Amino acid sequence: MKRLLCCFESIGSAVILAYRSFVSLPSAPRILKRTAEHGYYGGYTSLPIVAILSFFIGSVLALQSGISMKDFGAKQFIGTLVGESMARELGPVMVAIIVAGRVGSAVTAELASMKVYSEIDALVTMNIPPWRLLVLPRLLSMLLLMPVLAMTGIVIGWIGGMVVCDVVDFIGVDSQAYWQSLTQFLTVKKMMDGLIKAEVFGFVVMLIACNTGLRTRGGPREIGFAVTKSVVTSLVAILCLDYFITKILA
Repeated sequence: MKRLLCCFESIGSAVILAYRSFVSLPSAPRILKRTAEHGYYGGYTSLPIVAILSFFIGSVLALQSGISMKDFGAKQFIGTLVGESMARELGPVMVAIIVAGRVGSAVTAELASMKVYSEIDALVTMNIPPWRLLVLPRLLSMLLLMPVLAMTGIVIGWIGGMVVCDVVDFIGVDSQAYWQSLTQFLTVKKMMDGLIKAEVFGFVVMLIACNTGLRTRGGPREIGFAVTKSVVTSLVAILCLDYFITKILA
């Protein structure tokens, strides 16, 4: 019961934090520099790992599809499978997991350190709302960059699938047939479904990271616990939301 109450308390504090942050939106022009900085460190520096992971996810997906489909004479549909899987599911989910592990953990550690060493209290004493200075720029930067990261991951995953189909002998699907199959059934709506997922995942991950960091209590030892809690909670939230968003968009 105590853990359940603690869970509801965390959800409530996250909702209040989001509300307070977006109430401060009129002050957004004054935090453009901080938003750009967070966007660079959170988004631009994540591109290499997103690209590498997405390429090999698309490659493995095409390889496994080729192994299964060669017995049924359906190798010409590998492009369709890779295209839709990356666009609607694997692309947004894997990018969100990378963001949770790389960006969310760093944000939680930074805010938890500020909380433990009373820097947050100093901001409150100076009448500077922490949600306006520390949370809103991070949320805005994530909302702006998450679709870019997701689209990058999706396209590079498609390229990884194309390379495997063209290189692996027992698949033997050339790049032209692969792209024709990929674009045959892929619609703008399906692409938008994936980008909507990515946007929601990014917002939730950043909100969990900020909320967990600002709620940290105790000494320096608690910073590590806060980071672990933030990443685990983010991963669970991504997978749970993935089911419900998929059901809604369907």
